[in-house]
Amino acid sequence: MINPFDDKYYMRQALQEAEQALQEGEIPIGAIVVCEGQIIGKGHNRTEKLLDVTAHAEMQAITAASEYLGGKYLKECTLYVTVEPCVMCAGALGWAQIGKVVYGTSDNKRGFKNVAPKALHPKTEIIEGILEEECKEQMTNFFRLKR
Repeated sequence: MINPFDDKYYMRQALQEAEQALQEGEIPIGAIVVCEGQIIGKGHNRTEKLLDVTAHAEMQAITAASEYLGGKYLKECTLYVTVEPCVMCAGALGWAQIGKVVYGTSDNKRGFKNVAPKALHPKTEIIEGILEEECKEQMTNFFRLKR
């Protein structure tokens, strides 16, 4: 039987969050946290609106998921995010002990893999490249219009 709620399904939900960021004039990055097949946290970049450099999509989703669960650890959860997390977000995910991180496109300039590859918890599973072209295109189009 085919599971309709696979990594692509959840990444599409993260892409919807990224679209919301775009509509608000933010860099289009979206994130969701899934636990036992249920979305328990979501977020998109809000750094401009909140005037807060820490208001990244991942941070918003982590906070929402932690509030939902009533605890700070997300060991049984998966984060889906359209772009590879930065070092700050990877550090927060490490402290939350997230079980799995799935991202769409790499960030060769500010992504954690190049800057701090051990920022995530050692047990965190990493999957990259889910809906990579859609995630990359969303970012490319945004910056093309900005320049």
